[in-house]
Amino acid sequence: MFRRLSAAVGGVAVILLLSACGTGGSVVNASADKENGRKLFQANCGFCHTLSAAGSQGTIGPNLDYSFAQARSEGFKESAILDIVHDQIKFPGQYPIRDNNPDFLKANMPANLVTGQGAIDVSAFVAANAGLQGFAEVQAVTGTNGKQIFITKCGGCHTLKDAGTTGTQGPNLDLLKPPFLRAKTQVIQGGGIMPAFKGVLNDAQINAVAKYVAEHAGK
Repeated sequence: MFRRLSAAVGGVAVILLLSACGTGGSVVNASADKENGRKLFQANCGFCHTLSAAGSQGTIGPNLDYSFAQARSEGFKESAILDIVHDQIKFPGQYPIRDNNPDFLKANMPANLVTGQGAIDVSAFVAANAGLQGFAEVQAVTGTNGKQIFITKCGGCHTLKDAGTTGTQGPNLDLLKPPFLRAKTQVIQGGGIMPAFKGVLNDAQINAVAKYVAEHAGK
C-alpha cells in the first residue's frame, strides 16, 4: 500500500511517494538514540531537507516538517513514520530531476547515507519531531551575518569548525581553505550536489558567507 504525501521543495508542492507499510519491515524503536539521530541528521541530511527540530532548511529534497505534518493529520503514528523514514534511507525513490525547475527535485537521494543503528537513530529522531508544528514552510534567510547564513544554508553539508558544523556531503572547508573569490564563485554557481545559491541569496549575502568562509576556514 502506498500513500502520496505532498512535500514542499523550494516552496512548491511536489508528490513524494512513500511506502506506508514499508519495504524493509518494522523497525524497533526501543534501542534508538534520538540525540545521536539528530547529530547524524544534521551531518548527513540537513543540507537537503528542512526539519525544524534539526535547525535545517535544505531545499534540495522534501520539507520533512511539511510532509509529515500531512501524514500525522491523516492518522500516521510515530512508529509508522519511523518505518517510512527508515525504508526511504535504505530504498530512496528515484524521480525526474531538474536543477532549475522548482516543480522537480534538484537531486535524488543516495541510498544508505546512514546505515545500521545510525539509520534507526535518524529515523527515530525524524519520526519523533517531523511535522509536530504543522505545515512548516522554508524560511528565507534574512540579514548579512555570514556565519548564520553558513550554518543555515551550508553547514548540513560542510565541516567548518568555527561554525560548529560537521557535514560530510561536501568538502571539509577547514582542509580546503578556499580563498574569497573561489568560495564566492562556488556559492553562486554550485556544482555536484551543491545547488547554485544565486537567486536564493542576494549579492550582499553571497559576499558575506564567502567572506566568512575565507576568513575562518582552517582557523
